Amino acid sequence: MKKIIFTTLLFICLILTFCNISFGATPKLITKLNDAFEDIEGWIIKISTPAAAVAVCTGALMRKFSFGDEEKIRIGKKLINGSLFSYGFILAIDLILSAIESLIT
Repeated sequence: MKKIIFTTLLFICLILTFCNISFGATPKLITKLNDAFEDIEGWIIKISTPAAAVAVCTGALMRKFSFGDEEKIRIGKKLINGSLFSYGFILAIDLILSAIESLIT
């Protein structure tokens, strides 16, 4: 019974793969999802730049106006480091996704 199910599933997978290769078209749902993910990626990049700048400026102002309070200096440092790390991580992910996309197409 397991062999019959396995061979049926394998046969269906081969048919789907053959149909996709022979016709060369991607389904509309996949195209819409790819376009949506590209739009979201663009929005994240556009929003992350000013957000990182505001976070770095806030951390710098916290350090500047701490008046010797060690806790505020420490929080300002963490805010600056965290925002720069997050922005670098977002840019690195964008670079990796662009590299993968160029390899696929």
